[in-house]
Amino acid sequence: MSAGLQNATAARSGKGHRDENFPVASHLIHPRHRGAILAFYDFVRAGDDVADHGGLSPERKIALLDGLADALTGRGPRDEEAEPLRRELAARNLAPTHALELLDAFRMDARKSRYADWDELIHYCRYSAMPVGRYVLDVHGEDPARVWAASDAICAALQIINHLQDCGKDFRDLDRVYIPQDSLDRHGASVAMLGTERASPQLRAVIAELAERTLGLLDEGAVLPDLIDDLRLALEIAAIHRLAVVLARGLTTRDPLSEKVHHGKAAFALTALGGILGTLARRPFRGRALRAAAAEGARR
Repeated sequence: MSAGLQNATAARSGKGHRDENFPVASHLIHPRHRGAILAFYDFVRAGDDVADHGGLSPERKIALLDGLADALTGRGPRDEEAEPLRRELAARNLAPTHALELLDAFRMDARKSRYADWDELIHYCRYSAMPVGRYVLDVHGEDPARVWAASDAICAALQIINHLQDCGKDFRDLDRVYIPQDSLDRHGASVAMLGTERASPQLRAVIAELAERTLGLLDEGAVLPDLIDDLRLALEIAAIHRLAVVLARGLTTRDPLSEKVHHGKAAFALTALGGILGTLARRPFRGRALRAAAAEGARR
């Protein structure tokens, strides 16, 4: 019955920005930018829900994703999932490029469920993750030449952390495996091991290896908060980066099939605050309002 869904709204999972592993437009972000970021998130979430819908054929998924793209660009009928972002882009004179690239990633998800090696996974991240950071930076008017490369590294790392945390669920629920086959082969592991209650030593070695490579990406991106002109955005990214480092380190030793890797609320706030304070210490203080925004954002 679900194969006959007429639009992306009918495929929505109910998941929202507060359900994500990392902050999305927290109160560190200036209110004048939060609406544009949340409109982007909601559009992307609609596309992601289509790609992950278990009752849709690959062809139907792609048709619905094409409909979202056409609504966003004005080539097709309006869609309630695309309209808020379309308005934000028009108001800011921004191109829809980043959102359309994310739809390309969801088309990949509709057609592809295995990855041969790290480079192939990073290619997927180029469309599934890097456009998110680029969009947020563009909304804030940051210089792409200065900030995109570091942002790309962080965004790829966030994506891979999510893949590693959810590797069992993705395999069981979607038959989707983002762990590269050559990494499995190198450690004598198999895709079938993702369906067990506990990771085997071989699979643990694979996850640890990929987590270490992810820490390398986070090292590449560590400079980003210091490159950004907008201090509130710099603090948001510093908090996210610190959270990601802690999670990636956890994945070098913990089993995501049987253990919770993500932070509890208190640890989440303290870890984020550490990233914020580290960035503030390296930058000139810019007023009490920003200090208050940092504290408020950490609490949320």
